[in-house]
Amino acid sequence: MKGTNLGEFEELVMLTVGILQHEAYGVTIKDELEKRTGRTPSIGALHSALTRLEEKGFLKSAYEGATEDRRGRRKRFYTLTASGLEATKLAYEIRTEMIHLIPNISL
Repeated sequence: MKGTNLGEFEELVMLTVGILQHEAYGVTIKDELEKRTGRTPSIGALHSALTRLEEKGFLKSAYEGATEDRRGRRKRFYTLTASGLEATKLAYEIRTEMIHLIPNISL
């Protein structure tokens, strides 16, 4: 497993995969990210992040069979692994703890 630190975009991608569950593949992940964050990542940047997260052991992927409407191309679906879920929870805990250390902030 590669390094276990999460970048901000990687964290957003993992959260999106978790939200989409069994519908998480490139286009749906990109669309959900745009809808929830207002960001429009390129498909290349998204695939790079997905590859890094899979190399870190935070995501796993599997191909679905080819279909006629996709002209014989398969979809690659992503799911969170147990270590991916733990890394996401840890990132949340760190951010939450740190934000509460900022003086005079009310949440």
